[in-house]
Amino acid sequence: MIAKNRSPLLSWTAIVPVLALVVLAVSWGHDLGVVLVVLVALVLGATVLAAVHHAEVVAHRVGEPLGSLVLAVAVTIIEVALIVTLMLSGGPDAATLARDTVFAAVMITANGIVGISLLLGALRYGVTLFNSEGTGAALATVATLATLSMVLPTFTTSHPGPEFSPAQLTFAALASLALYAMFVFTQTVRHRDFFLPVTEEGVVEEEEHASPPSKKAALTSLVLLLIALVAVVGLAKVESPAIEAGVRAAGFPPSFVGVVIAMLVLLPETLAASRAALRERVQISLNLGYGSAMASIGLTIPAIALASVWLKGPLELGLEPTHMVLLALTVLVSVLTVVPGRATRLQGGVHLVLMAAFLFLAINP
Repeated sequence: MIAKNRSPLLSWTAIVPVLALVVLAVSWGHDLGVVLVVLVALVLGATVLAAVHHAEVVAHRVGEPLGSLVLAVAVTIIEVALIVTLMLSGGPDAATLARDTVFAAVMITANGIVGISLLLGALRYGVTLFNSEGTGAALATVATLATLSMVLPTFTTSHPGPEFSPAQLTFAALASLALYAMFVFTQTVRHRDFFLPVTEEGVVEEEEHASPPSKKAALTSLVLLLIALVAVVGLAKVESPAIEAGVRAAGFPPSFVGVVIAMLVLLPETLAASRAALRERVQISLNLGYGSAMASIGLTIPAIALASVWLKGPLELGLEPTHMVLLALTVLVSVLTVVPGRATRLQGGVHLVLMAAFLFLAINP
């Protein structure tokens, strides 16, 4: 996953989280001008990258496939922090922010990350190979989580609008956690070999490359990861008015704020998955993609459900008809991609076209 055994204290990944805390202390509670907003945004982006780097260090220490899980959970924590921070600012669009962000994360992971990984792997090696049993289980879990959390609210009748009643929301949150926990047990304990890279002969391989980082380096990265996560939450609060104003100024629908959040937190995942695909480790790319989608729903929805006790206003989770069509098509195409256990550049291209369709319709609904 990473090529270094340790993270020097003078490296940018160590400096940025500390710098972010300083910027947070200076900017908190102040009205920022355009220049300062841009600078804070750059620091926020760099901090997200640093956080994911340190998550990768910790992940490399614990090994695959648990490593992919660590990275996905770290990214989800950032996502939840951004959603709750923006929802706290209120406004009429806060009710759908969680839905818009989670759905954007599902589309970006299931079509964007998966598509670019398959395309890059096929361009370099001709055909990409992966374990259909593990990947199929991940896809089935993602599809179930998405349907329970974002499709059913549109059709339930206990509460007006695309919302769950308190009892239904509690059930969806508990079911999401249960499914996620079952998958984690399957991935890391019971059927761990289903999620490891395979060769052309179909032989399961353990992750190779650099030796794991030392315990000291992993603990250092864990501390820096926690610092980075705190800084991301704070800087997101500082930047939230600028994000919303920027979307309005561009003439995009308010729901595009969720797309911005998802793209921000999943950019490092996309880069990590692309690197794995270029190393002929597409299974790791798919673990990252579907694992992030799963964590985005299975952890974000329960967290938002808990936060809704304190948040004002409704919580609309039900998808609109256009989004449900895109989700259904994504699941269908993903099944056809996953079942053979091998894919060409065509499958990667199909997923990327679906990703492009989602982005286009997010701008022009």
